[in-house]
Amino acid sequence: MATVEKRHGRLWTWLDRRVGLAELEKLARKKEIPVHRHTVWYYLGGMTLFLFMIQVSTGILLLFYYRPSAEEAFESIQFLMAEVEFGWLIRSIHSWAANLMIFTLFAHLFSVLLLKAYAPPREITWFSGMGLMGLAMGFGFTGYLLPWNELAYFATKVGTEITVAVPVIGGFLGRLLRGGDEVTGATLTRFYGIHVAVLPALTTGLLGLHLFLVQRHGMSVPPGVAGRGGSRRSMPFLPNFLLRDLVGWLSVLAILAALAAYLPAELGRKADPFLPAPAGIKPEWYFMFMFQTLKYLPAYVLGVEGEIVGIVGFGLGGLFLALIPFLDRRTARGEASRLFTWIGVAVILYMVVLTYLGYTASATK
Repeated sequence: MATVEKRHGRLWTWLDRRVGLAELEKLARKKEIPVHRHTVWYYLGGMTLFLFMIQVSTGILLLFYYRPSAEEAFESIQFLMAEVEFGWLIRSIHSWAANLMIFTLFAHLFSVLLLKAYAPPREITWFSGMGLMGLAMGFGFTGYLLPWNELAYFATKVGTEITVAVPVIGGFLGRLLRGGDEVTGATLTRFYGIHVAVLPALTTGLLGLHLFLVQRHGMSVPPGVAGRGGSRRSMPFLPNFLLRDLVGWLSVLAILAALAAYLPAELGRKADPFLPAPAGIKPEWYFMFMFQTLKYLPAYVLGVEGEIVGIVGFGLGGLFLALIPFLDRRTARGEASRLFTWIGVAVILYMVVLTYLGYTASATK
């Protein structure tokens, strides 16, 4: 005991006797990370977690000033940005961190898909990751309305109208989200509750499960690398991998600070439901590929409304991606599976191209 206290100090010894820090340290030092040509993709998960922590911390600061009502929401953000010291910076960091988090989450999800890290016994890890992706997009959708500005109001109106078009349950979902038949102050209040209470609670539980499963099963080695004996190389998690992870976090923080300082979040004009929708209304970039797909679909496809066809198609596409661990039997047997690699590449290209067309079409009109 005296040796431990001399090496770590009295505070460490006091905490170790109560929570078992020595056992956690031993576990961290025992953990090994595979080293191969795809190891760089392992850092995306940590970057996403770091951005989520920034989201939580800046979101709590914003809560001190935000007032969730149609009469005061816009003015409270206006006061925060103009009167509170560094208030504009906190809001900009929160806004940009949301975009960067969804970007790194997309990159992390597709790297897992292309590297076949969903293979048994990691099916539940994949499901929890897909769930976290959906929750992150839910954060973006609900948070977009909270400033109660013109663009956010009409974009939410379009988004909830698409929700209403969902077969069978669309009407119920629309009224549940809106708090009625139209986007009003009740919608703002509901979105606020979902954004600051419901989604954080779900994310905390699902994120805890995801991190537990990652620690339980360790980092996956791609089948091709493992087949060539590449999985034999490894590095200790502590300190080697952790220090590299911290470098990634600091790099993300530098990018985030630059974006927030040089491209601060704008507020625009307060929403007025009685005015016509301004030109250039469009969703956030991570919804653009879906929005643009619905625009390209004809009014009717084989007698069915094109919007309904698009919504059902996206639902089936999401279900297909979720079930890939069970559909890709070759990877489950440790064999090469190029079919699902090309499916993943096709999905990425589709999303990138449709997003690009969405912005270029908006710019040229």
